[in-house]
Amino acid sequence: MAFSADELRVLRRALAIALHPMPLSDEDVQDCLRLAGSVDEAVGEAGRLRAFLLADLARYRAALPGSVTGYLELLQDALAAGYDPRPDDLAALRALSGKPLAAALLERCRILAERSVRARLAGRSAALVAPGPRSRLLALPGGRAADREPERPKAPAAPAPAPGPRPAPKPSEVFPPRRRPTPPPSEEERAAG
Repeated sequence: MAFSADELRVLRRALAIALHPMPLSDEDVQDCLRLAGSVDEAVGEAGRLRAFLLADLARYRAALPGSVTGYLELLQDALAAGYDPRPDDLAALRALSGKPLAAALLERCRILAERSVRARLAGRSAALVAPGPRSRLLALPGGRAADREPERPKAPAAPAPAPGPRPAPKPSEVFPPRRRPTPPPSEEERAAG
């Protein structure tokens, strides 16, 4: 991201004010708001450019092997922009490993993919090992209301009775009654029906 000379002046002033708080003039406030708007716009544009680049990369990957040159160039640009290679990219590069540039990119993508997986696993294991502090619910009983009322000692719960031997099922539960077959209709009933 590049700043103009005016934007750098505003940024320098905003940083100085952040370090040494002092009252701001209306002009300084407006300059800071314009700079914040410009930064937000640049971030949004970078996001749109990244989405376009990734969609273009997917189109070129789908058109392989005919689009080898374009795909490899786009993949290099995406990697330079911080793209984490996906399994589709690794598979495509393995299929193209006869080309020297594809082989070099495959090695680079393997390293980046491995780092990404390790970072995700380290993040998960850290979350599992050391969860953040839990705050008490304030809207439910046991939250703030529990602070006002002293806890009463609870009587120990009576143990549940041990299940006894299971009673034997009745024959009617095991063998439901048979239904008697209905006799076939007579000729008179068939003619009437």
